[in-house]
Amino acid sequence: MPVIIGTRGSSLALAQTAKVCALLQKQGTEVEELIISTRGDTVTSVPLHEIGGQGVFVRALDDAILAGEIDAAVHSMKDIPAKRPEGLVTSAIIMRDSPADFIAHTIPLDSVRVIGTSSTRRKAQLLRHDPSLEIRPLRGNVDTRLRKLEEGLYDAIILAEAGMQRMNLDICGERLPPDTFVPAPNQGTIAIVSRDDPGLNKTLSRLDHEQTRNDVMAERAVMEEVGGGCFTPQGIYCAGGHLIAEVLSLDGKRCVRLEKDIETLEDARKCGIQLHNEAKELITEAYRTLGIEDER
Repeated sequence: MPVIIGTRGSSLALAQTAKVCALLQKQGTEVEELIISTRGDTVTSVPLHEIGGQGVFVRALDDAILAGEIDAAVHSMKDIPAKRPEGLVTSAIIMRDSPADFIAHTIPLDSVRVIGTSSTRRKAQLLRHDPSLEIRPLRGNVDTRLRKLEEGLYDAIILAEAGMQRMNLDICGERLPPDTFVPAPNQGTIAIVSRDDPGLNKTLSRLDHEQTRNDVMAERAVMEEVGGGCFTPQGIYCAGGHLIAEVLSLDGKRCVRLEKDIETLEDARKCGIQLHNEAKELITEAYRTLGIEDER
């Protein structure tokens, strides 16, 4: 019987799932795709933090696995919340693509004034770079965002470079350096989540990339200790054990940053605890400003 792989219906999600299915088929595994609708895809008129954060993209697929409708699901790993339901495992983490953000623009970069993004992290980092910028909310899939850019609603928009690469998009713009515009934890990484079944996990785990898993699990360990969800502007990026993590104020004027070489998940957790303690005021301020109850 084929392994039934669930996916969102956006162009990017389908491209990512096609990549995973091709890898599985190459190793001799029969697969079948099933599209699952999520609230994050259907409610695009408000910021993510108002409908539950990045987890809204994952919840429907989790439920479909637990209900036996699908065997596994393909996700952008940065969308997977820290707290996971029982009965699910991350069977494989694919070799990481570019972790960087990309600024796509229709006019010369030095003329850009209005930038579209609904990410509190991207907004804060852009304002830190240039406080005179006007950051306007922008949600929707990649196609929708690019259409709004072409319609002139924005001078530029921010995308994940990995998504563009997976969709084979050739867009005018520049890569933003990850050491300055520190990415969201796990950005550029595809994960396969499945039910906790030894046989299924053995099949899927053949696609696991050890170095990527080590790096992104370190990022998640920091993220879990820092807290703040998608409400607090924070960038966390680990490459070959070199960790950069920061928490910013919503307006980008203040920042707590940590940069260290780590060897273990315990090292990462210690960094996360340190960052949380040093940035606690910024985290509390973000929750208060956005009118959200602090998770801690």
